[in-house]
Amino acid sequence: MNDFPWLTTLILVPLVGAVVTAFLPSRPGAPLAKQVGVAFALLALVPAVVVALDFSAGGGFQAEEKHEWIGAFGASYAVGVDGLGLLMVLLTVVLIPIVMLASWRDSDEGNTRAFFAWTLALEAMSLAVFTATDVFFFYVVFEATLIPAYFLIGGFGRAGRGRAATKFLIYQLAGGLVMLGSVIGLYVVSANQGTPSYLLEDLAGLDIAGDTQKWLFVGFFVAFAIKAPMFPVHTWLADTTEKATTGTSVLLVCILDKIGTFGMLRFCLGLLPDASQWATPVVVVLALISIVYGALVAIGQDDILRLIGLTSLSHFGLIVLGIFVFSSQGGSGAILYMVNHGIATAALFLVAGFLIRRRGTSLISQMGGIEKRAPVLAGLFLITGLAACGLPGLSPFVSEMLVIIAAFGHAWWAGAVAVTAIVLSAVYILWMYQRTFTGPAGPEIETFRDLDRREVGTLAPLILALVLFGFYPMPLLDIINPNVETTLTQVGVTDEAPTVPAADHDVAEGAHQ
Repeated sequence: MNDFPWLTTLILVPLVGAVVTAFLPSRPGAPLAKQVGVAFALLALVPAVVVALDFSAGGGFQAEEKHEWIGAFGASYAVGVDGLGLLMVLLTVVLIPIVMLASWRDSDEGNTRAFFAWTLALEAMSLAVFTATDVFFFYVVFEATLIPAYFLIGGFGRAGRGRAATKFLIYQLAGGLVMLGSVIGLYVVSANQGTPSYLLEDLAGLDIAGDTQKWLFVGFFVAFAIKAPMFPVHTWLADTTEKATTGTSVLLVCILDKIGTFGMLRFCLGLLPDASQWATPVVVVLALISIVYGALVAIGQDDILRLIGLTSLSHFGLIVLGIFVFSSQGGSGAILYMVNHGIATAALFLVAGFLIRRRGTSLISQMGGIEKRAPVLAGLFLITGLAACGLPGLSPFVSEMLVIIAAFGHAWWAGAVAVTAIVLSAVYILWMYQRTFTGPAGPEIETFRDLDRREVGTLAPLILALVLFGFYPMPLLDIINPNVETTLTQVGVTDEAPTVPAADHDVAEGAHQ
């Protein structure tokens, strides 16, 4: 790749788009703001695709840019992508224009310019987080994501959204404050061992004492557990998804929350390997509680959006479990699940939003019989719901199987608890579908209309990805596996893939012939 700053361009495109959109003329429906917002979101695909096409799997950080920022304490503007970062970047730039198109009419209920501008701002900050290779720069943009997220939650959605936005902000700021202690701690450690630096490549070479590692780990992990989210710091999640627009919920759950598990891989395992192994028993238990608790609570929900939000608590439990079992299968499954969860849950949220907009309520108890009037809507809802519960042939299934197999390899009881996620997810998804779409249709359903071409077109890329990566996940795994191998090496874990002994292989070949 040439020296052109593609990653900086990637961050600046949506950021400039946010400013331009915010200052467009205010008119009813603001069609110009929508068009300009979508145009900038699509334009951000260009540098992302260029970086992806030039990316070499297993080559470490690529497309790197480094510039001194605050020399007094070793902070730099430094960006780059490895396999993990690249997949999160691609997930972000693909989901943003889809969310904008899906929210084309929902945004009319408030300040349309503000909705599209804040969405672009959130995209820019998220891309900066996923590409940051300097811890201080990461912390700054990590906190900056809260600004557009707060206004998207509090400014658009249903009654009670202001309280939900405040609760979200308090939780996230508390996590950020705890993480700041660890960020400062890294500076002290690096300064004591030479020149202070926040660059990941410099920090990875530090000799950090065991007790110091543990304290630093706790600071990072608490912040990332809130962001992910995990039990017991998850209570902001359901309130937010219930009160915000479905487009905002996609941005939070499918993009912003990935920062939590991304940070665990990048900083907890990457910089603090001994402390990560020390904390594994507690983290695994918390992950298993998240898996079961999230699914059980979801079963009892009457609000569709709250239910979908709680399912993500269960899914993030599986992701964290895959990370902390320290195996190639677990790590690959966790990162693959981060991508597949983003695709499947985004589709489920969006199709639920189309349903709620038509029905005028999000309460399952007030629905029923809709499949008779809207078979396309019902069919797509069922497909996305089955993807969320890991139906074979759809992409989340591969992720779940890798994590569950790795969990059994870690400890039989961990695998036994994790596998309950499959049964429980089938219960809450199928029961929700049955109560919502089947049964007798009331008189209010007579005027119910099916999805239009714009809405089907919005969902089509996500459905295609669910099927494509369900049958052929190797394009993603080819990027993920070298990254997982590098991470396990940093943690000091040797995890070789199963091999067939030569003698057995010869016997098998002879039998085949």
